[in-house]
Amino acid sequence: EILFDGSDQAIYLFDKESSDTSECYGDCAAAWPPVLTDGQPQAEGGVDAKLLGTTKRDDGSTQVTYGGHPLYYYVDDPVGEVLCHNVEEFGGLWLVLEPGGDAVS
Repeated sequence: EILFDGSDQAIYLFDKESSDTSECYGDCAAAWPPVLTDGQPQAEGGVDAKLLGTTKRDDGSTQVTYGGHPLYYYVDDPVGEVLCHNVEEFGGLWLVLEPGGDAVS
């Protein structure tokens, strides 16, 4: 079981990041857009509301975190599919998350 957003888009973490501060900007954020929110993120399905949080990006936008990890989409993932799990790009691995907040191995 892995995390998807409310629109059925797969959600990823970037294993290069060791805190809730994003290191993905520029070309990285173009390929791996951050999961953004205008308010407090809402938990649905198997998402644990206690693991949801937010972090501010350099441009002032608010990025969703889960289990302390900033969250991202992959720009070319079709709805309901995961194309880029365990892909190395921009200096780290991109991994989907399980509901407990850890990367799927």
